[in-house]
Amino acid sequence: MEQNKQEKQMISVGCSPEIKEACPGFRGMALSATISNTPYSEALWQEIERFTADYRSRYTVDTIKDMPSIQATREAYRRCGKDPSRYRPSGEALCRRLLRGLELYKVNTVVDLINLVSIASGYSIGGFDADKIQGDRLLLGIGQAGEPYEGIGRGELNIEGMPVYRDDVGGIGTPTSDHERTKLSLETTHLLAIVNGYDGDETALTHTVEYMRTLLEKYATGMDFNILKF
Repeated sequence: MEQNKQEKQMISVGCSPEIKEACPGFRGMALSATISNTPYSEALWQEIERFTADYRSRYTVDTIKDMPSIQATREAYRRCGKDPSRYRPSGEALCRRLLRGLELYKVNTVVDLINLVSIASGYSIGGFDADKIQGDRLLLGIGQAGEPYEGIGRGELNIEGMPVYRDDVGGIGTPTSDHERTKLSLETTHLLAIVNGYDGDETALTHTVEYMRTLLEKYATGMDFNILKF
């Protein structure tokens, strides 16, 4: 796939028949951008801290269970064959971490801002280095027994019965954890982010992607944006 340092062709994203059958209400949105990542952004973390104080004043660990985005993702896991309490989707896990009084992880600027968007929306969001994706298409399917998958910071992850995005080589993203092979680093210049809307709320998905775009422009010199609905 031809590319240059300034701009990269949008990778197409689609759903397999098995996902459409298990989760007929699913809607997804993908955002691609050229970015400049940094180890840490003081201004972003000031925004995260303000958000955290407000979020903790409005929600508890018990009340977030009723958020449509979180509730629908948990139901999608059950429909695909996975226990969402044992393999918690990342959007829910981040919300719970914040509401338990713990600090968010500090990874790098782009990962940190994606985590902020995930908590604000309740959606699990995949963030990938687009240059590490093999081929020009991702397909959302369901994990198979024994399918190899190395989750970021998790080692081998059992993705059987879990929604999974695959490129030409194999799985790169699940709502629980993305794959080490395509993770975001300080060298990443082409981002592909995918918002997983198992609640089917296209208005909320659009708002979420626009919020992420704003943060990328503000904290990661984001440009060359492309947005895909699928």
